[in-house]
Amino acid sequence: MADPCDFLECYLVGGAVRDALLNKAAGDRDWVVIGASPEDMLERGFRAVGKDFPVFLHPVSGEEYALARRERKTGPGYTGFATETGSDVTLEEDLSRRDLTVNAMAQDPDGGLIDPFGGAEDLNNGILRHVSDAFVEDPLRVLRVARFAARYAGRGFAVAPETVDLMRRISASGELASLVPERVWQETCRALGEADPSEFIRVLQRCDALDIIFPEIAALQGVLQNVEHHPEGDAFVHTLMVLDIATKISQEKAVRFAALVHDLGKAKTPQNEWPRHIKHEHRGVTIVNALCDRLRVPGDYRELAVLVTREHLLMHRLAELRPETVLKLLNRLDGFRRPERLDSFLTACRADAAGRGDGTLGDYPQKPLLEKYFAAAKAVDLSDLADSPQDGRARKKIVEERRLDAISEIHQNRQAVC
Repeated sequence: MADPCDFLECYLVGGAVRDALLNKAAGDRDWVVIGASPEDMLERGFRAVGKDFPVFLHPVSGEEYALARRERKTGPGYTGFATETGSDVTLEEDLSRRDLTVNAMAQDPDGGLIDPFGGAEDLNNGILRHVSDAFVEDPLRVLRVARFAARYAGRGFAVAPETVDLMRRISASGELASLVPERVWQETCRALGEADPSEFIRVLQRCDALDIIFPEIAALQGVLQNVEHHPEGDAFVHTLMVLDIATKISQEKAVRFAALVHDLGKAKTPQNEWPRHIKHEHRGVTIVNALCDRLRVPGDYRELAVLVTREHLLMHRLAELRPETVLKLLNRLDGFRRPERLDSFLTACRADAAGRGDGTLGDYPQKPLLEKYFAAAKAVDLSDLADSPQDGRARKKIVEERRLDAISEIHQNRQAVC
């Protein structure tokens, strides 16, 4: 059976071409088709899936094939474009509408590289550069470029100064306000999964977008901390250091998000109280919840972020806590119903403890201690309560008492050793 592409002018485009030049395994492959109409695609068995412009699925591979298109700015925001997909649209015209030169390359059926904007050279030199001045027409590109910077910073890539200038123009234009919360979160969440998510924040800061997109994080800049505990610098520096460490020790994006927002309350400390930040964890919960409301952050991310924000200081003092306080902490963490959350919480707290000074990742003795408390409390025998005639409140009280006894035993043994 002949491949339907045998009768079409098809080119591999975008990320797959870029990743091949980086000797990196490609994910999804995207194709562009030149000189064809929607009817041509349907006649060859492709299935239409695009809503805003003609995109089709290959009948065998399931890969996406888009008709080559031109774009023309018609209104504000990243949706304010008119799209034209006539059969006279050239490959170069299609590539010219893309954001970065490294994403504006194509490969022909024989494996030949088509690179009208110098993407291969920029890739070789570690430069993220815009394709044309039309870059400024799409405010979403600020977030996309910052995300690509987070992906490739570890490879030595940097955003070209002239591209940063265009990103600043977008920030100054007011068009970032047109970005819907879901897209902001989508790009942020993707950035949290990249190799260097803190670079996402740094690039937004560099192009004056951080104050607009994440004012809560931008507000940490210049907020002084106690030099004895935080010789690394202000609360913004500390936050990015914690995010870097969380990235090293966890692939979980929710942990990284919690690391990013855990100290937002410090920005609300009255300046005359600096460098101390008493009760910043309580102020932070309000800010984190507001941020999550605004960006429509998923519940699992929000819940962990709130827990880490509210409890990280208490967690650092775990060795000093009374058994009753330890049990209350475990209950607030919902550890007995969701033990997997405990590990995520501890990982974020460990990152916070290490995110100071030179950022050395040392031991975090609080982690095994809380795990020991939790294991003992979870192991208490509750089998006799299954058929108990007592009501739910009475049974709950017994459960709490037994768990407290188990925690107290460990606490007493530790005190005896000390």
